[in-house]
Amino acid sequence: MSEPAWPAPAKLNLFLHVLGRRPDGYHNLQTCFQFIDLWDEIDIQVRDDGKIRRASGPADVPEEQDLCIRAARALQSAANCRQGADLTVTKRIPMGAGLGGGSSDAATCLVALNHLWGLGWPAEKLAELGLTLGADVPVFVHGRTAWAEGVGEQLTPLYPPLAPLESNYLILKPKVSVSTAEVFQDPELTRNSAPITIHGFLASGGRNDCTEVVCRRYAEVAGAMRWLSRFGSVRLTGTGACVFIACESLDRARAIARDVPTEFDVIVTRGLNDSPLAKRLAAGLAGVR
Repeated sequence: MSEPAWPAPAKLNLFLHVLGRRPDGYHNLQTCFQFIDLWDEIDIQVRDDGKIRRASGPADVPEEQDLCIRAARALQSAANCRQGADLTVTKRIPMGAGLGGGSSDAATCLVALNHLWGLGWPAEKLAELGLTLGADVPVFVHGRTAWAEGVGEQLTPLYPPLAPLESNYLILKPKVSVSTAEVFQDPELTRNSAPITIHGFLASGGRNDCTEVVCRRYAEVAGAMRWLSRFGSVRLTGTGACVFIACESLDRARAIARDVPTEFDVIVTRGLNDSPLAKRLAAGLAGVR
């Protein structure tokens, strides 16, 4: 019997401060990652011949550039594993949206293959390998709402012990994809935000330092922010293109969604403190016992 598909959840950055540029060209950041109940699905069929193939995936992403393929091959090489896999990726998270879909897909492949290949790697080791694929991969490997520093890999779980951050969200996706690299290379990007504490964030909410640059470069994102700002405090997630507000209820989010202009895609969702990937892994392990 084949394994059920593995979820690769989306995330929101509830804030994003850029503290400075590092000698390696990356930036030191502070952010809070919140999972949401929107996810891609990855079906994995283990092979005995060591081949790693993409049976199906996003048509506009070449197989050699697909983060799932890269993650599987990186783990296979690092673990000196002779098994392979056929990967089928069903995309539901929009690309170039700031929702972490590619990084989440990579993390799910690492976590699932570690289980399916029987490698027994701890999450910390998987996250270290995942960091070579993308700065957001470690939080998806660990699977818990977290405060993040460094390039995004230094994680402090926020739940428990702090109060849950789960909320309801209305997300707008302009019909444009944002280049993260171009945003972080922009000379006008704020790079000198003062560090804040977790309690400072919980009290003030923080901001997204990429917002001004993204709105200047992408008029569609600026338009989405203007429209959504009538209904609450609107924020950019990551470098966009998605913007979002928190809502007191899913019904309120759905009511706003009914009036969203056609130039925007809309997502009504709720926050999750624990990743569905972590729950899927726990269910899988329970099934083995």
